[in-house]
Amino acid sequence: MLRRGFHAMGTDCELFLKARSRPEALRAMDEAQWEVRRLESIFSRFDPDSELSELNRRGTQRVGPELLEVVDLALAARVRTGGRFDPTVHDALVAAGYDRTFEEVSAEGRGDDHRPSPARRCAGSVRVARRTRRIELDPGVHLDLGGIAKGYAVDRAADVLGELGPCLVDAGGDIAARGRGWPIGLDTGDGTLTLELGDGAVATSGRDRRHWTRGSEGFHHIIDPATGMPSAGDLLRVSAVAATATEAEVRAKALFLAGAERAEREANATATPALLVTLDGRAIFAGGLA
Repeated sequence: MLRRGFHAMGTDCELFLKARSRPEALRAMDEAQWEVRRLESIFSRFDPDSELSELNRRGTQRVGPELLEVVDLALAARVRTGGRFDPTVHDALVAAGYDRTFEEVSAEGRGDDHRPSPARRCAGSVRVARRTRRIELDPGVHLDLGGIAKGYAVDRAADVLGELGPCLVDAGGDIAARGRGWPIGLDTGDGTLTLELGDGAVATSGRDRRHWTRGSEGFHHIIDPATGMPSAGDLLRVSAVAATATEAEVRAKALFLAGAERAEREANATATPALLVTLDGRAIFAGGLA
């Protein structure tokens, strides 16, 4: 079993691979790590030279296949989640103070006098022409693909490693596994739930991961598109299981924004295994999870 750790996409990443040939396994590790970093260079909103940053500046652009695919996936997710998952929350995130990498935001500390700007509108119009690979944003609309792009990168890295044997890719809680049962620990608030993850994925969305204080107010990074502000719901975090990390990201965020009661109903109705942890510390097991 080989393990490799590295930092990318604003989080710590780990690769695990069980393979017969060590030289081949090491080459696959190199390729998977390179793929994650390559995709980060496309999707990062903090890198002014990324393809996403260029699209946000120009408003219309012919894009590469990965950006086209992820924007398409994000827009489809916005439709089927009733707008709870929305890639046009970029300006609302910036307005809330998440206008640079989280390491830089959190380093400012509680004494910072900066006051976040008023909320920005979401649900902006985005047009995708698949044949010409052109994306057009309405004036004033900018994209943030952080979560879904991270899930997409995790899936791609798992595909690379999975060619050689059982593998697991973990990028800050976005996890994809291939080829065997892997024990995955989820925090229930007062303990740990261990899942056995085979060919599938799990992702966690929560307000306890990326949060900061400005003046006397607390903010976090999960924007409610209905208000353009960080979610004020009754959930602390949600972990959801799906076939891919890309889909698990969408489900976890949509359930988080639904609130505990509605999220439990939706997870049960769609057979989405999910762990919901409320602000008062209750753990709710839904979608067949027990």
